[in-house]
Amino acid sequence: QVQLVESGGGLAQPGGSLRLSCAASGFRLSSHDMGWYRQAPGKECELVAHITALGGSTNYADSVKGRFTISRDNAKNTVYLQMNMLKPEDTAVYYCNTPITPVEAMCVYTPSPLASWGQGTQVTVSS
Repeated sequence: QVQLVESGGGLAQPGGSLRLSCAASGFRLSSHDMGWYRQAPGKECELVAHITALGGSTNYADSVKGRFTISRDNAKNTVYLQMNMLKPEDTAVYYCNTPITPVEAMCVYTPSPLASWGQGTQVTVSS
């Protein structure tokens, strides 16, 4: 079964850190570019980080540049998002999937050629 499962979210204080994981099953992650998206309350889906299939290139949204780092371990079939210097505006549900253009206002309504959207993982940044 082709599946993406996100984990690692939680409550963090401003300035804190979290590490998200995205585990893939049913297919080889190493063949695909991957991205992390987020859906904040009342806001449109945003692709915040993108990594190429072999990990040689990464790109970030301006809103997270310098604070977030995307990486992958193809042997473990897993993609990660290290989030540092967290801000309250980083509060959102975070999803992983292949980079898709265009993306719908709601992440989970965006058709993906790779896999259905997972449940996501909630990140809340608050003091």
